[in-house]
Amino acid sequence: MKTVYDFQVKDRSGNEISLSDYKGKVLLIVNTATGCGFTPHYEPLEAMYKELKDKGLEILDFPCNQFANQAPGSDDEIHEFCTLKFGTEFPQFAKIDVNGETADPLFAFLATEKPFQGFGKGIKMAALTTFANANNKKYGDKAYIKWNFTKFLIDREGNVISRFEPTVEMDEVKKAVEAAL
Repeated sequence: MKTVYDFQVKDRSGNEISLSDYKGKVLLIVNTATGCGFTPHYEPLEAMYKELKDKGLEILDFPCNQFANQAPGSDDEIHEFCTLKFGTEFPQFAKIDVNGETADPLFAFLATEKPFQGFGKGIKMAALTTFANANNKKYGDKAYIKWNFTKFLIDREGNVISRFEPTVEMDEVKKAVEAAL
């Protein structure tokens, strides 16, 4: 059975990194953007990382510019923004695509394991659904991720156990991470 440990990704310098390097850790894999309405998620993500990394949590940050051009900078510019504005210390990888023919295989796998189930209810959901539907038309059946700050929770064996859309409250994400730890 395939797990996230079967994938390789590129760090900000372009070096291949095997996700098997994270065996035994609980992972929260996130596609991010620096100019998104959800960019403030970096703050609770960093707080969670600082609190739980010694218990085995790793947050893996994958910038993506496929949603309304909200991560236009270079890998270095994005990293500088995140470290200066939010003090992020968790690993940040090279910018990737998460949808379409050029989608990173890791994100195609994650989204196949835990498909989109909706943005939930409320005003955020209604607005985001409109933007996401327009954006994702160009990707057809390869519109794996609907928006920035989609989060995937991975257990210590490399299995995808949960998917959280950006509209899910960070307290709920943290509770699931703590349960996985």
